[in-house]
Amino acid sequence: MIAISRRQILISGAFLWLFAVAGTSLVAVTEFTTADAIVENERQVLLRNLYALLPPKLLDNDIASDTLELSAAPLLGTESSTTAYRARRQGEPVAVIFNSIAPDGYNGKIYLLVGVNLDGSLAGVRVIKHAETPGLGDGIEIRKSPWIKSFDGRSLDNPDAPGWRVKRDGGEFDQLTGATITPRAIISAVRNTLLYYQQNADMIF
Repeated sequence: MIAISRRQILISGAFLWLFAVAGTSLVAVTEFTTADAIVENERQVLLRNLYALLPPKLLDNDIASDTLELSAAPLLGTESSTTAYRARRQGEPVAVIFNSIAPDGYNGKIYLLVGVNLDGSLAGVRVIKHAETPGLGDGIEIRKSPWIKSFDGRSLDNPDAPGWRVKRDGGEFDQLTGATITPRAIISAVRNTLLYYQQNADMIF
């Protein structure tokens, strides 16, 4: 009986080993065969976000590939390197889209895409990630409210420095009902991104 038990244990162990090898192989094969599809899906999501700020008719380069790695910059709110996406038409610069961060949102960091035209005006701003309170701070999302579009066409001179605040603080931007900290953080981050562009435009292009 002892011999039979050992045999059963060995057989069971062999089956477990075979199942483990088969499972691992299946995962590896699936990952290998879907890797390209995953990369392409991520690229399409990125393009949708970029084209929301810069419609394809305004550029003729592959904006997702025409990138520049930027060092950590306080004006962009970044603590490590980040990517800027450059738009061109017939080889000439059109605009750049920055990954910027508003570090002082109500519930933490707010991640932004900030599009800046060659002349320093804003092509647009979109929130791509945040943890703001649902029903209050999430009005910064384009699908919840048009508030984020209030930045379109603005620049460092439009409005002047005091105007880059919410109306409650004497500025020109609406605050969200019940949430003032969130728009304050974004307004500051967008203006800082424009300052970064002003100081680094030659390097970017």
